[in-house]
Amino acid sequence: MKNAHDIIIKPIITEDSMDRLADNKYTFQVAKDANKIEIAKAIEEIFDVKVAKVNTISVKGKEKRMGRYTGFRPDWKKAIVTLEGEKTIEFFDGMY
Repeated sequence: MKNAHDIIIKPIITEDSMDRLADNKYTFQVAKDANKIEIAKAIEEIFDVKVAKVNTISVKGKEKRMGRYTGFRPDWKKAIVTLEGEKTIEFFDGMY
C-alpha cells in the first residue's frame, strides 16, 4: 500500500494552473506509476475534500545541454484534479 504523500509529490504553480482554480481544478505532480483512483484517494486523504474527476498527463523530459554534452530531464506525471461542490484546497487559496 502506497502512502498518500508518496503519490502526491508537489503542487504545480504556474499561470495556467492558477487560471484553472476558478473552475475548481488543482494541478499536482504525482508519482509516475500512480493511477487515477490512487491519486483521487490520496487527494481526499491529504486535503479532506471530495474529488469529482482526475485527468492525468505524462510529461516527457526536456533535452538539456551543458556545453557540448546533452542530457534529459526526467519524465514525470501531472494530474489535474477537479473537486466536487464548493470546497477548496486551502493551500492554493492565497495564491491567486
